Amino acid sequence: MIMNSMQDFLHMGGYGNFIWPAYILVTVVLGGLLITSRRFVRAAQAELDSLDRPHRQSAPEAGDEA
Repeated sequence: MIMNSMQDFLHMGGYGNFIWPAYILVTVVLGGLLITSRRFVRAAQAELDSLDRPHRQSAPEAGDEA
């Protein structure tokens, strides 16, 4: 009974051959977008840090006015 209902679920009324590859494709694309976005954010943060580093070294600290 359970195996039959699982097969019915996976078959999806005859459309399982279209639905499951679509789910897999969407998962792969979204995973690729996630990885690409994380790499872009890391690269942008590294660039911002490198641009801000000389400014931080030359700027006086808050308690160094006297």
